[in-house]
Amino acid sequence: MHDTDTLIRSDLLERIQHKKERLDVYRPLPESAVRKLGNELRLLHTYHSNAIEGNTLTLQETKLVLEEGVTIGGKSLREHLEATNLAEAYDLIESIAKDKREIDHTTIQQIHEVVVRGIKVDAGKYRVHNVRITGATKTPPDFSKVTRMMDDLIAFLSLQDKEKKEQPVKTAAFMHHKLVEIHPFTDGNGRVARLLTNLFLVKEGYPPIVLRKEERGKYYRFLRLADGGNLEPFANFIAKSVDESLTLYLAIFGGADELIPLVDLGKLKECSYSQEYLALRARQGFLDAVKIGRKWFSTKRALTDYIREHAK
Repeated sequence: MHDTDTLIRSDLLERIQHKKERLDVYRPLPESAVRKLGNELRLLHTYHSNAIEGNTLTLQETKLVLEEGVTIGGKSLREHLEATNLAEAYDLIESIAKDKREIDHTTIQQIHEVVVRGIKVDAGKYRVHNVRITGATKTPPDFSKVTRMMDDLIAFLSLQDKEKKEQPVKTAAFMHHKLVEIHPFTDGNGRVARLLTNLFLVKEGYPPIVLRKEERGKYYRFLRLADGGNLEPFANFIAKSVDESLTLYLAIFGGADELIPLVDLGKLKECSYSQEYLALRARQGFLDAVKIGRKWFSTKRALTDYIREHAK
């Protein structure tokens, strides 16, 4: 199943390419539906990205802070700032993508400046001393190497070579890991890496992704494997998120792409599988499905594809 050149499972890559092609056919996408989904992803990205770093605001509290400007009792000023800053940084990457600005030192530092504004005195500046990460097996490179390593990463991103054009998801995963590994800032590297991944994907015509708090353990484990030279699990992890985001965007258009809870999908006359079996296949990654909250959803199109591929 693994193509050594792609790092990403060939069936998953194929699914992403097909969905991306179908989404491109619909462009320009309906403005009101995209705005609604965009606002939802902005909230989810802000909540999950902060929660991965230990912020204790719940999804509902994050929503209140961002939409109502409410102060949540018992939560620190820092946690409130992390929420408003990250949402503002999310808006910033959208405007950078819209203006077709390059990803360079200026954009990366500008994103960091917004992320830790009012929290860190060195907001928007590369670190000028060495750091250790608690619990990490690998020490970030010496501060004197940061600018040169960032130069290399930026040069890699600006290469308009054939492989990068064909494999934006792989490039996004490589960039995300590399930024975390270089650790260019004293704080906020993970948040900046997740924002930059979305900036890169959006610039390449993909929807933004959300890396979820529930998968925090997996996320860090795969980053550690990438530290050791094995990028494959992390690249597939990012690809799975891209696949899910494409599913959410295609669902805007309904029809065969409408998201249906597995409990209802199992009741369709063309489906001979139980809800439990469908949920198992969704968890295993064989049935193309997304988990929203605690519920699994899939589409008639995904069910048809599954039956065609797996019916004996």
